[in-house]
Amino acid sequence: MGQVAVVTDSVSCLPKELVKEYCISVVPVDMVFEGQIFRDGVDHLEYFYTLLAQARHLPTTSAPSPGAYLEAFRQASTWADSILCLTASAKVSAMLDSALKAKELAKEEIPQLTINVLDSRSATMTQGFVALAAARTAAKGQGIEEVTRVAEEVCSRAYMLFVLDTLYYLAKGGRVPKAAAWGASFLKIKPILTFSRQGEVELLERARTKPKAVARLLNLMRQRLLAGEPLHVAVMHANVPEEAERLRAEVASQFYCAELYVTEFTPVMGAHTGPGMVGLAFYSGA
Repeated sequence: MGQVAVVTDSVSCLPKELVKEYCISVVPVDMVFEGQIFRDGVDHLEYFYTLLAQARHLPTTSAPSPGAYLEAFRQASTWADSILCLTASAKVSAMLDSALKAKELAKEEIPQLTINVLDSRSATMTQGFVALAAARTAAKGQGIEEVTRVAEEVCSRAYMLFVLDTLYYLAKGGRVPKAAAWGASFLKIKPILTFSRQGEVELLERARTKPKAVARLLNLMRQRLLAGEPLHVAVMHANVPEEAERLRAEVASQFYCAELYVTEFTPVMGAHTGPGMVGLAFYSGA
């Protein structure tokens, strides 16, 4: 049975130590900011949120090109005979389309390579957990069919819940056209959002203060868990490490976690949420 490589993109926000441990290939998303192009997770952008607050024009982001995915496939083919490529939700990005085009190109260039492409229907560490589960399955020597099956199963059980300080960046970025209509930023109310099972960002609830919204995240997570199953959790944040650490401590004290991480949003994700975002990515089950 041949080896299976896992490829994903930088909005998965996977901790670098896990990427290295499981040989996950991460394709960077490009961001244009103040006239310069930055590769997400590759090029260092110091004081990003300070610069974001002062910027006259917000950053723009674009999905990796088919060529970028093809290069990741080429590199993976040097040690694997199959690839599972996991992308961010097709409802908020063009990554799935790029990966599928790269798969077609690879058929001619690397015909012996089997490539499955899967829409995670999410982003950030929800997508990251799917990639991680797939890579762990591959590390056990399982083939592409089983690796893909496990990824699809985790996709169906993984959730993302997050609180924004403001809807300004999300609305301006155009990824969620409904955001402006929610009106939460004008009412000084903190919105709690999620990815739907169709891969769209949806408003779940509104809270009057940030502490109340964060406390509500824990209750919403509890409602989505499978009783008696191990819990995998990532606390995510955008430039608020102290808030993230407090939330991590609450998760650790209230739940039995098989694994618990704190991850910071990459600049590409932070450009869409703005500073102050805190959230939970999680799933329950082996």
